[in-house]
Amino acid sequence: MKAKDNLFKVKSTLNIRGNLVDLNTPKIMGILNVTPDSFYAGSRIQNIEMAAQKAQEMLNNGADIIDIGGYSTRPGADDISVEDEIERTVPIIEYLIKTKPDLIISIDTFRSEVARKAVAAGASIINDVSGGNLDDRMFETVAELGVPYILMHMRGTPQTMKELNQYDHLLNDITKEIESKKQQLLSLGVSDIIIDPGFGFAKNITQNYEILRNLGYFKRMKLPILAGVSRKSMIYKTLKSTPEEALNGTTALNMAALINGASILRVHDVKEAAETVRLYRAYKG
Repeated sequence: MKAKDNLFKVKSTLNIRGNLVDLNTPKIMGILNVTPDSFYAGSRIQNIEMAAQKAQEMLNNGADIIDIGGYSTRPGADDISVEDEIERTVPIIEYLIKTKPDLIISIDTFRSEVARKAVAAGASIINDVSGGNLDDRMFETVAELGVPYILMHMRGTPQTMKELNQYDHLLNDITKEIESKKQQLLSLGVSDIIIDPGFGFAKNITQNYEILRNLGYFKRMKLPILAGVSRKSMIYKTLKSTPEEALNGTTALNMAALINGASILRVHDVKEAAETVRLYRAYKG
């Protein structure tokens, strides 16, 4: 499979507000959760001051992108209103951009109205865990805003996804579902697309590891791949530990993701991920 995967030339740049970002060197996306109930307590941010401090820490440690989310997508998470999500995220984006105009911020949302407000405030990437499934205006909004879009695979909602992990052929089914959305986006003129196979979203632990082993399979879509395994249950349940104890496991799986083709790592722990990228580059030669 690896030799065959090499036949697929993956897009290696992103146009972010007129600047080309080279993905030949893997990028680090630091997670900034403005939520009281994210699955990993260490990632929860309560106010603008905490957010600014955390963002600066991540940038100092090597983050290329700050991913800001105001809606917890852990399994069974509470639903919140669009207004609450905007209130949680937009003021922080405005503050960060005011102090660091060149900062690359992604908005982690599946709602087009939140995405629109966030981009107006200074965000320059939309990271949609639903891949457009939960808001039928999302794709046209992305096209209108002209920003890169992270197209993640998920079924159902954060409240129902655990029950929707039945596949005829895991890799092929995920590819077909992402490819269909990719074609919709291309038809609207969206060309900067990143794909995320959605570790933990409508997948069980065994399925997560099958995806990780075969991450290169998704290169046939010729788009950069984002891997988000940071402190997830595929790590801490396998190790019989907790999210708080899952840093070492995260580092191990981030290296596996890089070796298997990831261009972006979405992480809670930026310093360790940046070190992993440096070691991966040394290993690759």
